[in-house]
This record gives sequence, structure tokens and C-alpha cells, in this order.
Amino acid sequence: MELTARIAQLLEQKYADDEAYTDCFTVDIELNPVNRLLVFVDSDTGISFDKCKGLSRFLESHLDTHNWLGDKYVLEVSSPGLTRPLKFPRQYSRNIGRTLTIQTTDGEKHLGVLLKTDEQHITLLTTHIEKEGKKKVTVNTEINIPYDKIDKALVKIAFK
Repeated sequence: MELTARIAQLLEQKYADDEAYTDCFTVDIELNPVNRLLVFVDSDTGISFDKCKGLSRFLESHLDTHNWLGDKYVLEVSSPGLTRPLKFPRQYSRNIGRTLTIQTTDGEKHLGVLLKTDEQHITLLTTHIEKEGKKKVTVNTEINIPYDKIDKALVKIAFK
């Protein structure tokens, strides 16, 4: 079994067995050629530093016991942050009210405020300007995008 799959399996077991981590889920696991293991975790209530630290120590003990990465490696356990794409439907609900940039599987791009989510799709409020005669009018449109049609979704960082 590939190491990243073993790590994912260990984490799933930890989430199931430890009450403190039951709302956690793994977003991504990356292993770089220089023995740098990056683990991105999230939870439905937001991931805390203490949860990341606990998961890091848990993984470190397995890495050391089984010598999966040898003597020298770097392990980083963190939240995915705003620069990483949303991958799972459960991540969207925590971002309601934020502006998202969505690229669909057919190449369309959408920018809008996430209004709501459900099991099948998200609803974005997009804004564009149309001409009505000599006037320009702002038009708001709600669009539904099924999760399986989303190729990449990023939270747009707003600086006020």
C-alpha cells in the first residue's frame, strides 16, 4: 500500500476512535521527494492548532515506529487555508457568505457569493452589468452548480 494511502487510513481510524476528532476529515496528503509529508485536515467546526498538533504527534509516532520515512523527514499538519481549493461538499457550508471563484469541468468561470449549499450543488449569487438602452444596469443572478461539475473552487480573499 502506498504511504499516503496508509496515512489516510490511519487518520480515518483516528477520527473514528477519538471523540476529540470525530468532526475532522482529511483534505489532502502530499509526499514530496525530499521526505516532506504535508497533511491538510479540516473539520466541520474549523480546525484548531491543538487538533493539528495532536494529529501531528499521532502521525509522528507511527512514522517513527514503522520507519516509513527514515530518520530524516519533515511532517506538517495544517488546515488547508484559503489558498487551497475546496475539495469536499462539507467544506462549502463553512464558506457561505464568502466570494468564490469557480471553474467548472466544461471550462466556465464564475465569480460570486456563496448563498447556500445542499447535498447536490451550491448556489452562487453572481453580479454582472448589462446595457439597457444607454443605461448600464447591475443584474444579480443566482446560479446552481452541481458538485460534480466543479473542477476548482477557491475562496477569494477580500481585503477591506
